[in-house]
Amino acid sequence: MTKVKSKKGSLTSSLDNKISDLIYRLLDEKTQDKKRYLKKKQQSQDNDDADNEGNQEDQEKDIEGNENEDVFQTIVFAKDLTLSEIYTFCLTKDLTLQRTKKVMLQKTIERVLKDVIAEESEEFGNYPEYSDDAKDDSSVTNEDALIQKNLMIARDTNDMNKSVTAQWSTVKQESTTTTTNDDNTDTENNKKVSTKKRSKDPTSKISKRQKVKPNRTPPTSNLESLGGMDDVIAQLMELIGLPILHPEIYLSTGVEPPRGVLLHGPPGCGKTSIANALAGELKVPFISISAPSVVSGMSGESEKKIRELFEEAKALAPCLMFFDEIDAITPKRDGGAQREMERRIVAQLLTSMDELTMEQTNGKPVIVIGATNRPDSLDAALRRAGRFDREICLNVPNEVSRLHILKKMSQNLKIDGSIDFLKLAKLTPGFVGADLKSLTTAAGTCAIKRIFETYSTLTAPIVSNNNTIEDVDADADDKMDIDQVTEDSHSTEEEDPSDLKNTANIIDPLPLSIIQKFIKNFPDPLNTEQLGQLAIKYEDFLKALPTIQPTAKREGFATVPDVTWANVGALGKIRIELNMAIVQPIKRPELYEKVGISAPAGVLLWGPPGCGKTLLAKAVANESRANFISIKGPELLNKYVGESERAIRQVFTRARASVPCVIFFDELDALVPRRDTSLSESSSRVVNTLLTELDGLNDRRGIFVVGATNRPDMIDPAMLRPGRLDKTLFIELPNYDEKLDIITTLARSNGTPLADDVQFSEIIKDERCRNFSGADLAALVRESSVLALKRSFFKNDEIQSVGENNLDKEFEDLSVGMNKHDQIRVTMNDFHKALVKIKPSVSDKDRAKYDRLNKKMGWNDEVERKGEEN
Repeated sequence: MTKVKSKKGSLTSSLDNKISDLIYRLLDEKTQDKKRYLKKKQQSQDNDDADNEGNQEDQEKDIEGNENEDVFQTIVFAKDLTLSEIYTFCLTKDLTLQRTKKVMLQKTIERVLKDVIAEESEEFGNYPEYSDDAKDDSSVTNEDALIQKNLMIARDTNDMNKSVTAQWSTVKQESTTTTTNDDNTDTENNKKVSTKKRSKDPTSKISKRQKVKPNRTPPTSNLESLGGMDDVIAQLMELIGLPILHPEIYLSTGVEPPRGVLLHGPPGCGKTSIANALAGELKVPFISISAPSVVSGMSGESEKKIRELFEEAKALAPCLMFFDEIDAITPKRDGGAQREMERRIVAQLLTSMDELTMEQTNGKPVIVIGATNRPDSLDAALRRAGRFDREICLNVPNEVSRLHILKKMSQNLKIDGSIDFLKLAKLTPGFVGADLKSLTTAAGTCAIKRIFETYSTLTAPIVSNNNTIEDVDADADDKMDIDQVTEDSHSTEEEDPSDLKNTANIIDPLPLSIIQKFIKNFPDPLNTEQLGQLAIKYEDFLKALPTIQPTAKREGFATVPDVTWANVGALGKIRIELNMAIVQPIKRPELYEKVGISAPAGVLLWGPPGCGKTLLAKAVANESRANFISIKGPELLNKYVGESERAIRQVFTRARASVPCVIFFDELDALVPRRDTSLSESSSRVVNTLLTELDGLNDRRGIFVVGATNRPDMIDPAMLRPGRLDKTLFIELPNYDEKLDIITTLARSNGTPLADDVQFSEIIKDERCRNFSGADLAALVRESSVLALKRSFFKNDEIQSVGENNLDKEFEDLSVGMNKHDQIRVTMNDFHKALVKIKPSVSDKDRAKYDRLNKKMGWNDEVERKGEEN
């Protein structure tokens, strides 16, 4: 074996060298063991044959003739080794190999063993004793030698193993078969198993490929399922429906059909829904792509995906391609695209859209639809004619659109009674389609909760009475518990009307006991009669409405406030001016267009603090049923350069998407101060941005701006010119009649319980109320109510301490307002005590300063009265 060892240098890796050394070591050890075994065997044979001296000459001749055979008999070759034998030998001889993985070690042993066997065959292949045939001949000659020696020949028939395998094969078969048949059955079974294993692999691959293959069939939805989008549907059918269904018109006239349509608008307005419904209506292949799915980690893969998608669209023509959230892959290449890959994706999309001509699609149009809620972030080259030809804006639905949307969404609902959709549409300003969908879902949840409560209480005794007499007797205790529960529930139902005014128990989850009672009473699925009582009522919609937060409110600006003119006292003349400036142009815009008024007027409300400027703006927005964006002056300012201007532009962009809209700037003097040399450059840019948004190149149709401040002298004069905030309304401190109206309105709207001796006229005549504003009067009413509560809570001066651990004594006085006979009333004495604590927020000096500012601003009562008299 030394010659074979000399050729192991062809193995290069360290692990292979280590394993090859161990294999040769194993061969040497097995060769030595075999030599010892043969030597002992020879010695035993010599001792046995010593008696037969006549046969010694023949044995010497045999030994001399078989010298070569004896050499090969003592050598163990690598082809006789097994993998498991080598594996165990390697682990026992070299402990470092135990740290390598088993699979890796086995593969290495198999590879090295093949190399060693190949080297052996090159070395000993010329000798006939090395081949298998020679081994067979040697076995035959050995048998002849044993026969000549009169020794018994032990043939290995493998009967034991065949009998065991015969029992395995006859487990399912009752008849026993011969050993040969067992061998045949075993081989046939192996063949069947192998064929089954082979047949699984290709089918699994084919099934995986079928799953990966996208589905391009048209969607099942159609345009009839959409409501409140008739104008958008008409535009889309004109731009997309006609070229898809009748391309011959465009081919005969030579007019190129549009290649792309961009849908943009706030989230939840139905951009994706209308694209799917349009494809389902036209019955054409629909390739829907989520824009982020195009992006790949490998360089060039993203562009390849876009090319493959457009090639597939050309093959399926006529078809529609829909890119959802297209702004994710098409940012502006000058500053928005952060990486080179994004620029390449934009360029590839541009060139692919340019190739969608009628000549290259065999006269069958392919139209691309893009959807985004950030159209300004798209690359400018993508929005030119020939690519996305038309841009359709899906605004926040108005009242009429919400009415149609609610009717369409309620078609498949099981409704009990009639639903006032018109009132629901008025109660849901600022709601988009997704918000209305969640409203219907929440109404269904309220209906299910109501059914749970009624079934768990009312039907429990009925269920028990329907049982047999034995069951009722056996479950008497359970029945008594159920009756007791129903009595308790009836008692709680009687207390429901006495709930407080502002308690909202509708959005609370169901108690666990009600659910457990329902499951106990109805363990089986409900039948058709019981399911027939499940229906949604109009009250469920009203209960679910406060729990739904509209999308516009989640994005950072409020919708229509809940303040009405009933909450505003006095200010009659200001109300008329705001009605003519904002409310009527929203409700009757055609009358203003007849007179020639197109641009809405801006209103500046100014005056002392606490006179109701913010309250007036909320009431105006509620009266006009317009969306309301409230901006606290300093909240738009940002420390980073350019961020404040971008925030102002974003406010007006949102307002354009939710027309008609009222933008209310509170504390306007903080946002647009007077521009002079002392003002910083960044603040001047903010003022300039707001000026251009108010009266610039952008269309401000349907956007009404209301500003409020108590320092009009600090506002830049350019803001007050006509076309911007041209109507300045001075809200002064209220006089006697106005104060009386305000305090009466406050007591009525707050629900303050008044005693019979309360006279508001005497309170207002008090000298301490001379400079009171609306906010001061609200504080007066609140403080008097607190004093009434204090008088009722603490009848004596003793206050129980928590350290005494006497809870009954501690809370015995605090249950005073719970009894119906012991009601809390606010008396005249409470108002007099409150007047001592409340001080006016405007002094005489401040009031004189506001009067001088009023004459300077040019809007006062004397000028108006003279004009009315003339």
